[in-house]
Amino acid sequence: MPLSFTAKRRGKPPRHFADLTPEEVGEVVVALGEKKFRAKQLATHYYAHLTNDPSAMTDLPAATRDVLTENLFPRLLEASRVLKADGGTTVKTLWHLFDGAKVESVLMRYPKRSTLCVSSQAGCGMACPFCATGQLGLTRNLSTAEIVEQVRSASKSLADGDVPGGPARLNNLVFMGMGEPMANYKAVMGTVRRLVAEPPVGFGMSARNITVSTVGLVPAMRKLADEGIPVTLALSLHAPDDELRSELVPINTRWSVDEALDAARHYFEVTGRRVSIEYALIKDMNDHGWRADLLGEKLNARGRGWVHVNPIPLNPTPGSIWTASDRDVEDEFVARLRAHGIPTTIRDTRGSDIDGACGQLAAEEDE
Repeated sequence: MPLSFTAKRRGKPPRHFADLTPEEVGEVVVALGEKKFRAKQLATHYYAHLTNDPSAMTDLPAATRDVLTENLFPRLLEASRVLKADGGTTVKTLWHLFDGAKVESVLMRYPKRSTLCVSSQAGCGMACPFCATGQLGLTRNLSTAEIVEQVRSASKSLADGDVPGGPARLNNLVFMGMGEPMANYKAVMGTVRRLVAEPPVGFGMSARNITVSTVGLVPAMRKLADEGIPVTLALSLHAPDDELRSELVPINTRWSVDEALDAARHYFEVTGRRVSIEYALIKDMNDHGWRADLLGEKLNARGRGWVHVNPIPLNPTPGSIWTASDRDVEDEFVARLRAHGIPTTIRDTRGSDIDGACGQLAAEEDE
């Protein structure tokens, strides 16, 4: 029976191939009365050929492929809206999940690389007031397979040449879509393991090309340092002082600026991977020169060469009081950070003309 994408009941998504380890897939295949080696064939189709279409699995007998795909490849995502910008090289997709929940992903192709921004939760419970997703509240966590399917879909689109520029491979992945990745730690790390595993049991991506973002869930940041997978950690800071950050990022009332920065420094010490500090520049709110100086001082107090700052011009949401800083203010903020010796790069803000901030399409559809 096909899944309904209009159901409103919230619950656990159906079991999917990408939720399972290779060993678990083998056990399911045998339990379905098939030979264990079929598990590797399925993995090759899914991770290497990027398909879950049984008609493409011609090395499996028809009856076998129907049984296996029916039990292991339920449809988890359905594209509801697809918007394009930048000549078709930026593609934003609003997905409906099996229970009617909504998430968004954004694929961005550049001349020499491609990046996919994925969602890890439907909505978000962090309640940051300037964030479109934060205004939605949290619906639920995504399963590993629901995140992986965003990756497979984008990878296949690139491989098939659907994005201008000819067939290509997905190079980079960022957990910066809807949701707080560290609040869905198990599913996010399950996804990361499938991303970095070599084909045919994973996509074979470099861990160094994967970025996991957080608003500062300190215990999870420290846990990530011990995983032994050198992904890039990005801390969404947005203010260097507790008074303002507690207003912009409510979780700061639980873990302070200094505690978050200490955990970020710890990540660098354990992994050797430079940490990114994300800082959305909001006009007349957090873009003051003295705050740039304070941020530089706090970062340098924890050493040199361990961090990189990405100021981000705010992508305002409709009706919001929050808006992007003026360009001269942005330039001054960057100049002050660089004067402290902090490597600083303004973040590219693609897709602003297609409601690029994650959560905007879902909010519009609800309206």
